[in-house]
Amino acid sequence: MFPEYRELISSLKGNDAHFTRLFDKHNELDQKIKNMENHIEPGTPVEIETMKKEKLALKDELYAHLKKVEAAA
Repeated sequence: MFPEYRELISSLKGNDAHFTRLFDKHNELDQKIKNMENHIEPGTPVEIETMKKEKLALKDELYAHLKKVEAAA
């Protein structure tokens, strides 16, 4: 996710609690979606779709945060 911000992401994950929380939640959702799609965990198509929308919203928030930090630097 966002390879152009790899260094900034690494820095923020250690120093920005809000960013770290968003990043971790995004990754947790991603794994849960994969598990449901692969029938490792139970999940309905509606649940999966809802989680995908939540994951996308988190990704948008992460990107906005990265852009804000980049602009302030």
